[in-house]
Amino acid sequence: MKILLDANALMMPAQFQIDLFDELRMLLGAFEPLVLSGVIRELTGISRIKGRDGAAARHGLVLGERCTVIDSGDLKSGSVDAQMIEYAALNACMVVTNDRRIRDALFTRGIGVISMRNQKKLEILRR
Repeated sequence: MKILLDANALMMPAQFQIDLFDELRMLLGAFEPLVLSGVIRELTGISRIKGRDGAAARHGLVLGERCTVIDSGDLKSGSVDAQMIEYAALNACMVVTNDRRIRDALFTRGIGVISMRNQKKLEILRR
């Protein structure tokens, strides 16, 4: 199963002390982690900031190296969030995000979402 990770998903392990890939494996079994190149650019920008967010983004970049990076330049949508929604819709991916706006947009398109529950575990909100 293809799983698309957004920037905040890749930052979750540093922010909430969870093992993102172990949590996904427990939920889904085998999966293929994907990340858009635009998400990597977002994390790179955030990683330059001092403090917790910068540290979480740097950790997210390390985790991103364990994913297949998809060139988001081929997508028609403008923002990285819109590109994620477009890619997930076109490629039957579930998306890991805590961003409510993205979750709602995915729900309206019938796209599966995995999100954090109680800052401790991941859960499938809709498959």
